[in-house]
Amino acid sequence: MTVKQLSVFIENKPGRLAEVTGYLSDAGVNIHALSVADTTDFGILRMIVDDHNSAREVMKAHGLAVKATDVIAVGLEHRPGSLAGVLKELGRAGVSIEYMYAFTSRSKEHGAMVIIRLSNQAEVMEKVLRTEVRLLGEEDIDDL
Repeated sequence: MTVKQLSVFIENKPGRLAEVTGYLSDAGVNIHALSVADTTDFGILRMIVDDHNSAREVMKAHGLAVKATDVIAVGLEHRPGSLAGVLKELGRAGVSIEYMYAFTSRSKEHGAMVIIRLSNQAEVMEKVLRTEVRLLGEEDIDDL
């Protein structure tokens, strides 16, 4: 089970992030989670949104380079040690993590969520599915 993440390449200049997220706001697209990684000249805005197809079209219409990537969303209890337990489980399964970011939730079932991009994701998904890690789908995230 995976969710779609959008990666948008943007210039690293004041106000650009506000401008790009404003495009989504104007289109009625809700951002569930985001992460920004930057360098001197550009940044990579990674997002989980409620309508990735519309968001992708909006970004393209504004001349932005956008890429959709499959990632996993993991539901956690919002307590000390939850993330460490998941990471240990993935490590025991031989799964490498490329990057990740987290956010909290108001859900009673999973008070925190972690978005994880796995190295060689297509090849290791079977290993992940055999673990006790609780994967969430797009509908779970949309219900936040």
